Amino acid sequence: MKIDASTLSFDLADHGGPVGDLFPQPVRAEDWEQYILSEAQVRAFQEDGYISGIPLLTGEQVDVLNTELERLQMPDEKEKALFFHYESNESEDPDKVLFHAIGGWRVTPGFHDLIWSPAYRMAAYQLLGAPFRLFHDQLFCKPAKHGGVVAWHQDFSYWTFTKPMHHLTCWIGLDDATTENGCLYYVPGSHRWGLLPITGLTGDMDAVRNVLSAEQVTVFDKKVANALPRGYASFHHPLMMHGSYANDSARPRRAIVLNAMSDGTLSNIENYERQEALRHFPPMPQDIALTSKHFPLLFEASGELASLLRAIPKVDAAALYPCKHNRVPLP
Repeated sequence: MKIDASTLSFDLADHGGPVGDLFPQPVRAEDWEQYILSEAQVRAFQEDGYISGIPLLTGEQVDVLNTELERLQMPDEKEKALFFHYESNESEDPDKVLFHAIGGWRVTPGFHDLIWSPAYRMAAYQLLGAPFRLFHDQLFCKPAKHGGVVAWHQDFSYWTFTKPMHHLTCWIGLDDATTENGCLYYVPGSHRWGLLPITGLTGDMDAVRNVLSAEQVTVFDKKVANALPRGYASFHHPLMMHGSYANDSARPRRAIVLNAMSDGTLSNIENYERQEALRHFPPMPQDIALTSKHFPLLFEASGELASLLRAIPKVDAAALYPCKHNRVPLP
């Protein structure tokens, strides 16, 4: 990865585009065609709330990110201050470890440039159906033999400080993710359940059953393992019920998650119940669009790409991302 370090700001959020050549950028409209999701993949996302098995990273790119990840797990104080959230161990089980951090893209060039990966940006555009910005990234690392859980949840249940709900999550494996080392699980169709109460992120995996109806429990029990080779990704809807179990295997399970939001998303921080969780986030005045350097624009339908975009399959954004989402009361 070729980088002239002398040209880089300490905070890589100052750079509104790639700073190296790890992710070559398309030059012509036709250069994007190799990254386009099929009509069947887009329809599957609309129906099931997720798609999986999307190749995003080469082996070389994964190696670069894993090398940077070692540094991100031992940042100095200045680097750590760039993160919006940083927990060396967020597990509620004292015998388990779950590294979780938000904001790595501001610290190292590989994670910074990952958000401009053409394969990621094209897929995200198709699954959001609109120009979009980075909301934030997340690092989740489960060490071998004692990796902690990420309990069942819906992403948007933690993101109600924004509006409307027009978000998308991309989960990318930096190791092979298997049922043995704590891969993600999905509940197909659960994105149509509405916004459910929060039951915790790193504690009891079964707590979510207390907020589900009998019919939902039946569907929940048909959950699907999202096993993926390293470098491959899945994308899911912000109301998709998902979680991952402990890693008791002899191999680590590391992942990077990219969370996107449609361009024009507004702050809804005024009545947010978890204000303390946002203490390291940038200022987000109520009802103001999130357009600062901390939320860079990653894809816009303009220029020579516009003619191509009219022909590619996209979700029905109005149907998939309704504007209002109130929490569903407990059954």
